[in-house]
Amino acid sequence: MPTLRHELRAGGIVAGVDEVGRGPLAGPVVAAALVFITPPPRRLARRIDDSKVLDPDERAEIHDRLLALAASRALAFGVAAASVRAIDRVNILQATFLAMRRAVARLPMMPSLVLVDGHMTPDFGCPARAIIGGDGESLSIAAASIIAKVTRDRLMERLAVRYPAFCWHSNKGYGTPEHLQALEEAGPTRHHRLSFSPIAQLRLSL
Repeated sequence: MPTLRHELRAGGIVAGVDEVGRGPLAGPVVAAALVFITPPPRRLARRIDDSKVLDPDERAEIHDRLLALAASRALAFGVAAASVRAIDRVNILQATFLAMRRAVARLPMMPSLVLVDGHMTPDFGCPARAIIGGDGESLSIAAASIIAKVTRDRLMERLAVRYPAFCWHSNKGYGTPEHLQALEEAGPTRHHRLSFSPIAQLRLSL
């Protein structure tokens, strides 16, 4: 389970950063940065985990609890995205880094260290450390992953109302059979990543 050991060992203002949405065929990539100003309540801390292992209802509840802590200034967070146009222009890795930098820039303070889930870190203008499997190690990263995941999921659910054929309310833009079938029948929307296969292949065949 994630803990604050990495944050406490580093000292100072430590932000956890994570992203969601690198793999889908549609929608932006979203990143969140989070700083625990005071340790969260123990009951909540025990429930915070990598967003991918939480069921949607629990993830949404924890997200709302985290936002309530932010309102009481027990934590600070920033959320940002990189659009499908940015993804197609600079590639998904660089767009992910862009979203992460934007999320950190939206924090109300400059961190003394940024912890990032994964193998690499972008240039935040401050020290940063990559932690493989960080969303299962660092409580700040895990909490950031929950905020990023719920933010993006809710965005895709809103877009699904406008584009019901693609089933974004359930697949969140990933390449499910229903999504791929809708692409074959209707073609891509302005929210699709045109540089991603199979969309790029579909456009070539058309």
